[in-house]
Amino acid sequence: MIEDWKELIANMDVGVKNLRQGAPDVMKSFAEMARAAQGGSALDSKTKELIALAIGVATRCAPCIAYHAQGAVKCGATREEVAETMGMAIYMGAGPSVMYAAQALEAFDQLAGR
Repeated sequence: MIEDWKELIANMDVGVKNLRQGAPDVMKSFAEMARAAQGGSALDSKTKELIALAIGVATRCAPCIAYHAQGAVKCGATREEVAETMGMAIYMGAGPSVMYAAQALEAFDQLAGR
């Protein structure tokens, strides 16, 4: 196992809660931006989560991978859809993205109960 993704989410939830308490206005604005980005009707929620997961890989953000792998599970993404999305992330992010794509696929498997 590369990472315990459920534990990572739990630990980040504590850190984000502390940040929310320390910088409430900034975090409120960030939450509003997240809601706006997840709104609209041209793309469905699953597609948006897959895009966010790919960006998490490309930017090498392990907590982003964890949260958006969890989001992909909740939106009903299949392992095949995640793997194909990781192919695009690898293509766009080159070699280092291969390592993060492996982590994202593992995170999805763990969070999907595989």
